[in-house]
Amino acid sequence: VQLQASGGGLVQTGDSLRVSCAASGRAFSNYVMGWFRQAPGKEREFVAAISWSSGTTYYADSVKGRSAISRDNAKNTVYLQMNNMKTEDTAVYYCAARSILGSSWSSEARYAYWGQGTQVTVSS
Repeated sequence: VQLQASGGGLVQTGDSLRVSCAASGRAFSNYVMGWFRQAPGKEREFVAAISWSSGTTYYADSVKGRSAISRDNAKNTVYLQMNNMKTEDTAVYYCAARSILGSSWSSEARYAYWGQGTQVTVSS
């Protein structure tokens, strides 16, 4: 399994940005795809997740209402669209995959596969 995150960059507060995660190596129909982020000096935290098969989504409170996670089955790619960005969104963003079985989509420990991360920097 390979997860390739891309699309990070430098934006200003209030801007929008979309990061992508290209998945390969197996069928992901029974998987949940998640986005996590790690800011300098902080622990990695959950951002959003989506069920590949049903499209059910789940968000952290910190991004709810200004972010949207989606997937393109034909391209085997998951996206995280972030709007009205804030300086506290600055972090390395990681995509990850886990089996749909079980709860706690926000639990980092339940994700078996991880991408390499893409840097997102929001300047004021």
